[in-house]
Amino acid sequence: MPLRLVALPLALLAFTPSAAQSPSTAPPSVAGSAAPLTPTQTALVEKARRNGAADVVARPASGGGMTLVGTLEGDQFAVAIPAGWNGDGLVYAHGYSTPGTPVAVAEDPVAASTGGGLMRFAYEDGVAVGHSAYDKDGLGVETGTLNTKRLRDFLVKLGARRVYAAGDSMGGGIVVTLLETYPGAFAGGLARCGVVDSWKTLLGRLYDMRAAYNFLTRGTPYAIPGEQDIRRSAISSVPPPGFQGDPKAYGWAQVTKVATPVLALYAAAQKNPGGREARIVAQVAAIGGYAVDPGALAFPLLTAALGADDMAATTGGQPYGNIGKVYADPTMTAAEAKALNDGIQRVAATPAALAYLTRWHEATGRIADPLVTMHNRIDSLVPYAQETALKKTVAKAGRSVNLAEYPVAPLRAPLPVGGVEAYTHCGFTPDQTKAAWRALRDWVTTNKRPAADAVK
Repeated sequence: MPLRLVALPLALLAFTPSAAQSPSTAPPSVAGSAAPLTPTQTALVEKARRNGAADVVARPASGGGMTLVGTLEGDQFAVAIPAGWNGDGLVYAHGYSTPGTPVAVAEDPVAASTGGGLMRFAYEDGVAVGHSAYDKDGLGVETGTLNTKRLRDFLVKLGARRVYAAGDSMGGGIVVTLLETYPGAFAGGLARCGVVDSWKTLLGRLYDMRAAYNFLTRGTPYAIPGEQDIRRSAISSVPPPGFQGDPKAYGWAQVTKVATPVLALYAAAQKNPGGREARIVAQVAAIGGYAVDPGALAFPLLTAALGADDMAATTGGQPYGNIGKVYADPTMTAAEAKALNDGIQRVAATPAALAYLTRWHEATGRIADPLVTMHNRIDSLVPYAQETALKKTVAKAGRSVNLAEYPVAPLRAPLPVGGVEAYTHCGFTPDQTKAAWRALRDWVTTNKRPAADAVK
């Protein structure tokens, strides 16, 4: 799921129109242009084909550069190479996409919306930038890691001397996974708003919130429709077999079905701050560890309600359990806490699923290359607590010298459903994005750790 400048959680963005198209063959000239390729560009196209790229199309890029679109081992990729390429490269890992989302990536990596403008800023610095499709939608840390590393290796074969890794949300976690799994392969990494420490922790929040929400809204107009078992998706965002309509429209309709009652609950809570709806909102938010906010309520619930089937299939079992867990927080009376603990659904985690999440991925902290992270202090989907935990993990591994963390102020924007203003996920300004990129690049080129105020 690619992010935007004011990025909203991917559960809602996943079904918006994409710039990606299917690759096709083209002669060794710039597709759609009368201008021939330069000798250097022609040589790069041929080198790409010799090194495993299929269905290669060359297109003009800004400033006299060239974009290559094709496939590597069947997966689509797009790389933009500036004129006078300096030999540096950047590979971008996108975030989580709701099941049913097309896996293709944008054919123009330099487009301002791709990576929040990150790749455009790097390209303007003379860096070749690119991203790769994953093998699947949904939870994709494993395929995202492997396919992004494959694209890195491809850039090296084209002549890259050093390659940076960058990513947002799930992609931010993929950056940490890449640095820990392939030490020395990357010049450094930039992880924004990422699941940088532990997917077990994040999924625990999501499953807990859905279980609590199901119990507290049972029999009310605010209940999420469909399957109530948290081990299964409430409804499917994947079109059924034989579906003849627009899959994006289908997916968006399913997102709306889940989001509508949740946002209605929040609206009712706002109208009556002392009422039952307000107590439900406060209790569900507290259990998940999120702000009392429509986005921070809806986005975790959307992800859990639409993604449970895929999470179980990907991890090979149930990735979270709450057997024996005691739910309690200051928002509940003793009677409310007892009722919740007596009535909430209890599920057992599958050891194989937990082992999978340890591998893909729970941070070890053993990073040998510079890592810059940036995260909103309040995020509606991936809490800032991921950054706090990563810092402790890296310190325990004795690698704090390789980590530079930058908390930034939260950002609010209207939700695509309901129009109410809410905290965003990955809500960064272009200036913050550019500063984070420059902080990483300057660190690598000067071997001097960036200042504490390099990103504001």
